[in-house]
Amino acid sequence: MKVLFASSEVWPLIKTGGLGDVAYSLPHALQQQGIDIRIVLPAYQDVLKKLKSFTILGWLTLELAAKEYSVRILQTEHEKFSLPIWLLDCPALFDRAGNPYTHPEGYDWFDNAERFALFSLAVARLAMDDLNLDWKPEIVHSNDWQTGLVSAFLDHEIDRPKRVFTIHNLAYGGYFSQQEFQRLQLPPQWWSSEGIEFYGNMSMIKAGIIYSDQITTVSPSYAKEICTPEFGYGLAGVLSHRRYKLTGILNGIDPEVWNPRTDPLLPYHYSAKQIYPGKQKNKQALLEANGIEVTKKHLAAPLLGMVSRLVEQKGVDMIIEAIPQLLETSDANFIFIGTGHPSIEAQLLELQRHHPQRVMVSIEYSEAKAHLLEAGCDLFMMPSRFEPCGLNQLYSLRYATLPIVHRTGGLADTVVDAELKNATGFVFDSATTKALVNTIQRALHLFSHKKRWNQLQRNAMQQDFSWSKSALKYMQLYQ
Repeated sequence: MKVLFASSEVWPLIKTGGLGDVAYSLPHALQQQGIDIRIVLPAYQDVLKKLKSFTILGWLTLELAAKEYSVRILQTEHEKFSLPIWLLDCPALFDRAGNPYTHPEGYDWFDNAERFALFSLAVARLAMDDLNLDWKPEIVHSNDWQTGLVSAFLDHEIDRPKRVFTIHNLAYGGYFSQQEFQRLQLPPQWWSSEGIEFYGNMSMIKAGIIYSDQITTVSPSYAKEICTPEFGYGLAGVLSHRRYKLTGILNGIDPEVWNPRTDPLLPYHYSAKQIYPGKQKNKQALLEANGIEVTKKHLAAPLLGMVSRLVEQKGVDMIIEAIPQLLETSDANFIFIGTGHPSIEAQLLELQRHHPQRVMVSIEYSEAKAHLLEAGCDLFMMPSRFEPCGLNQLYSLRYATLPIVHRTGGLADTVVDAELKNATGFVFDSATTKALVNTIQRALHLFSHKKRWNQLQRNAMQQDFSWSKSALKYMQLYQ
């Protein structure tokens, strides 16, 4: 079976969040199951810089916004990939500094609608083998709003491939004005309540929902949640009427990349059979890397960590409210890695300024630091108000760093509370600071009971969240 997998980001070429991880790991897991798969993404400036060589598969002439774009389709190889990577090379839209969606100063690119409409159009043409490569997929699998128009562009084709669309986060819907829709000169028949029109604007994620043959999302619980007004972002009705083609398939993690026994980013290794002293040595390395003069007291105290976008969705504001009380009533220490809303960044830095030996903050994203945090912390904080799947709780389980999570989406599907059988972490039901504080205090109490704590750690490390199980479910869906 041939599958064309379209994503706006793929680790390690370009990544802003979990989508990049999924777009790397899932295609490889599908390939291992015998799928003939190609990944296609835009040729961003940062991607091109990482390539040693490429070949030109051909040129596509694409019409959009009363302009004619002549774009190259490149094929490249990379040491991390065992499958072909196709790149849409359109310098006018993608050869620029900044991340895939925003200017270096933080605001959205003014032409994002045009950029990702053109990308989607190119994917649709590749799916119809317009380059005459003698490789036509049976499935085109698109991901999130940036590729939502792929299914729409294929809708009028007679001999089209089946269209699968995955919602990674419904909160980001690819919304643009009706004027932008008209400027792009998109097919007028799309503009209706049964098309991509959404309260007077256009929604690219709605296009993926409406025009695809199957819709997936990244956990069973999130598939149910997005059909409700609370989590549906105005699309609950649209999704509810399409439950027949909506499936929740839990994301996985790459057990080779995230493996404390072999992780090249860790100074010390450990396994479920022997968690200590390796984990404790990583804790010391983590504290030292953050400028702490480590004492026995530091090593004995519970260390709670977070790697995240610093936004309200992730519940960081609740943690900020909770920390003063927890500093006063416990010996717990805290460490954060991430970037996000300036006010949240400022509040964390202020806490660090007042408590430099107990609150550590890195306003950045570093893959190496993220791995060390997962290995060196005792607890991982993930009190998201909503979480389609979440990957950090899965990394944490793998690294015996017990997650503290709000019962929502993929967090509910992957973490078992300490009071239940086969426990792997700590779960609370209400997204409030009070509930979070109570759950952290419960975790800190259990931390002092080493025999029970170590059993939870072993339980956590023995969980199997590898991509192979999820890949089989995607294969069943494709078939």
